[in-house]
Amino acid sequence: MLSIDEKPGVQALDRTQPPRPVASGRVATRTHDYQRKGTTDLFAALDVGTGRVTARCFPSHTRADFLTFMDQVIAEYGGAELHVVVDNLATHYGPDVDTWLRRHKNVTFHFTPSGSSWLNQVENWFGILTRHALQHGAFVSVQDLVNTINNYVENWNWDAHPFEWTATAEEIVAKVEVLHREFRKLLANNL
Repeated sequence: MLSIDEKPGVQALDRTQPPRPVASGRVATRTHDYQRKGTTDLFAALDVGTGRVTARCFPSHTRADFLTFMDQVIAEYGGAELHVVVDNLATHYGPDVDTWLRRHKNVTFHFTPSGSSWLNQVENWFGILTRHALQHGAFVSVQDLVNTINNYVENWNWDAHPFEWTATAEEIVAKVEVLHREFRKLLANNL
C-alpha cells in the first residue's frame, strides 16, 4: 500500500546574512529577513509496509504532473498490484486520471474522507522532512532546495522503516469521545 500526496509551494528561502553558530554562553542566531528564490512542488509516495519514499519535485502540481509521478511510482513496482491512498484534491481525480487508471488495472485509488488528510501517512513524512531538512535551511536556488530534498529522501531510504501506531484503539476512541463531549458543550453554550 502506498500513501501519496503533494507538498505544494515548498519555498527556497535564503537568509540575507549567514547564521551565527552556537558559541559558549550564546545560542545560534539568524536574521529574521530572507530572500525568496522560488518554489517547487514535491510529490511523494510512502510505502506503508517498508517506509521507503519515492519523491519527485515539479515546478507545478497539475494533474499531468501527478500522473507523470504515478508513472514513475508504478515503474518502481513493476506490475505489482498497488493500493494507493490519496486525498480528495482535484489533482487526484478527473477524466485524465480515470483514463490513466483504466490503462493501469493493477492500481486502485482509495480516497481519504474530506478533512481527514491526517489519515494519509505521507503527511507524517512531510512533517519529518520539514523539521529535519527544510525548516531552518537556507537555499540559494530552487535547484539547491530540490537537491536537499533528494538527498534527504536518499538518506531516509537507506534506513527506512514503517511508521508504527503507538496508541491503542481504546485510547484513540477515548480521546474522540472527550472531543465529542467538549464539542457538544461548546455548541450548547453558543445556542
